Amino acid sequence: MTTITMPQFTVTQSTALDFAAIRADFPILNRRVHDRPLVYLDSGASSQKPQAVLDAMERYYETTHANVHRGVHTLSEEATAQYETARARVADFIGACCPKEVIWTRNATEAINLVAYSWGRANLRRGDRVLLTEMEHHANLVPWQILAAQTGVDLDFVPIADDGTLILDDLDRLLTPRTRLFAFTAMSNVLGTVNPVKELAAAAHRAGALVLVDGAQSVPHMPVDVQDLDIDFLAFSAHKMLGPTGIGALWGRREILNAMPPFMGGGDMIREVHLHESTWNELPWKFEAGTPAIAEAIGFGAAVDYLNSIGMDAIHQHEQEITAYAMHRLSEVEGLKILGPGAGQRGGLVSFVLDDVHPHDIAGVLDSLGIAIRAGHHCAQPLHERYGIPASARASFYIYNTKEEVDLLVKGLHKVVEMFTF
Repeated sequence: MTTITMPQFTVTQSTALDFAAIRADFPILNRRVHDRPLVYLDSGASSQKPQAVLDAMERYYETTHANVHRGVHTLSEEATAQYETARARVADFIGACCPKEVIWTRNATEAINLVAYSWGRANLRRGDRVLLTEMEHHANLVPWQILAAQTGVDLDFVPIADDGTLILDDLDRLLTPRTRLFAFTAMSNVLGTVNPVKELAAAAHRAGALVLVDGAQSVPHMPVDVQDLDIDFLAFSAHKMLGPTGIGALWGRREILNAMPPFMGGGDMIREVHLHESTWNELPWKFEAGTPAIAEAIGFGAAVDYLNSIGMDAIHQHEQEITAYAMHRLSEVEGLKILGPGAGQRGGLVSFVLDDVHPHDIAGVLDSLGIAIRAGHHCAQPLHERYGIPASARASFYIYNTKEEVDLLVKGLHKVVEMFTF
């Protein structure tokens, strides 16, 4: 039997970071909502953007805008250089061996769909199996359901314990000789659980399966090195890591990507086109049909530069500290139950339910106080069904959040309890 130990983190005090200076980099944090200072606790859905990212995109549109890869004039060449430089920065950020392994997509959802559509349809047959977990975001569930309905592939699931961690006792049994892919989240967007990616990947490879990791909640918040993790695919989104919406990335091993057919057809993904046949471009452009999100890619590169200037270890440390503090303070709220594991096994978010109060009502009251949280099933409806609840409320943290904002959240939740107690 494979023995896998869930991650444990040591929470230490943040020391060298100047949080006042960091917060000053985010113009939106100066907003007032309902005549109160904005307390933004919804970075798990989409993070805010520093001025450096906004400036990079504005500068491109003001001075350099042109289509990429298609012109020999100065603006096109400058735009192409900035666009591909951003790809190289993102590749380096996740430890890729080369920029050509990074495919631009609209988001992590499209990245996973690309793998399901291209690799899945080319390699999976009736009776093959794809292993997922019960904590997956819909983006790493629905594409495989569609593929299963069309091809006859079977889906298996690693179950979840009541504490929000994966039950791995039967992993060897679930990784059957017919399992071709193990696709799982590195960090649950509901429970906050940080999964042991490296160990899970090793178990999958021993069984002959490839590994796809949904990194939407991990890449923005902790160091991620695809070579060290020894995975095969990684999907993530710019908008969750201080970058713009409308762009994400799929990283894949070059030999696997080279063997995959294109995802979409059109300009830029071709080498030659004739009336009855075409040949494909090389990586990464084989998977990038049409005019891309040029300004967004440049903004993505600027976001990575900003994160690097702070340091991912420092960001992760800060989030561990603020999450531990939040869990301690939230335990003071009468009737509140936190979902998921302890602070030592989770990333920077806390989902919770409150006795007899719908999460939408919680979010509505908090919004009236200028506090932004998420309420609903967070695109993880089966996970909520696992716990027998229709929805939850979620506070998610990033580098610009403070303990004082946690205190305001708790104060607001006490007001919710007062309002809904009869």
